[in-house]
Amino acid sequence: MKKPFSISLTVSVMLILISFYSCNTKPSGSSENDFSFVFMTDIHLQPEENAPEGFKQAMDSVNALNPDFVITGGDLIMDALGQSYGRSDSLYKLYEEMIPNLKMPVYNTMGNHEIYGIYKRSGADPMHPEYGEKMFEKQLGKSYYSFEHKGWKFMILNSVEDTRKNSYIGWIDSTQMDWLKTELAQTDKEMPIVVSTHIPFITIFEQKYYGSTLKNDSSLVVANSKDVIDLFANHSLKLVLQGHLHTIEDIYVDGIHFITAGAVCGGWWKGPNKGFEEGFMQISIKNDQVSWQYKDYGWEVR
Repeated sequence: MKKPFSISLTVSVMLILISFYSCNTKPSGSSENDFSFVFMTDIHLQPEENAPEGFKQAMDSVNALNPDFVITGGDLIMDALGQSYGRSDSLYKLYEEMIPNLKMPVYNTMGNHEIYGIYKRSGADPMHPEYGEKMFEKQLGKSYYSFEHKGWKFMILNSVEDTRKNSYIGWIDSTQMDWLKTELAQTDKEMPIVVSTHIPFITIFEQKYYGSTLKNDSSLVVANSKDVIDLFANHSLKLVLQGHLHTIEDIYVDGIHFITAGAVCGGWWKGPNKGFEEGFMQISIKNDQVSWQYKDYGWEVR
């Protein structure tokens, strides 16, 4: 078995930073409010491909780091979009059985693969009480919410919208936008904020892998992300944690890190994805500054 590793890189401030594997800015000194947490995204848990064994190994690695808490970034299960109710329910149950292996609080973000039945091949009845996002809400709780930790505010968002046309897009709906406005009105403007979204707000995925002049599709990025980001104009948004792409990006602009994390499952438990190993992000907060390391937890395809 290969040994787990982490890579870190010290960076200077610039307008936009794209960095693959790690950004680590460490000011001197320490504070009693310093803390760390882990962002685990795109687990795609299933009974096949030895995924439970791999997920358990990832959780053991997280426990060894002893972070204050874990945020999961969505796509927790392999798929509910186009699956039967029985298959979808069994995947949720598997996740719920395994996640208590983590020895710290866990805050879940909803991904597109948690949405039940919106693909026609699922055969799902739209009147089913767990159709669409309702399955996630029944099994794991609210799809958007906030919490605070050591003077920081964390906002977990639902970035997936059913088009009613056998597909989904990245979108923050009007109800959630109103909730964000209310939350921000009640938040001290100096309080640092972290947002978790499964579908990215900002990414260079298409430009990096397929062509510099290509645009991102609305299933790849939150289509109204500018409107969302603009809501934070008079607040201290420090970090946006993103999933969905199974790759790593750190886009630094206007004082905000938009970090897309590699996937716990890598390439859907079949090996690395575009060269990115299976892993998770360890985020450290020190003197109100953010640093991160991508942790390859040592998984190899069985």
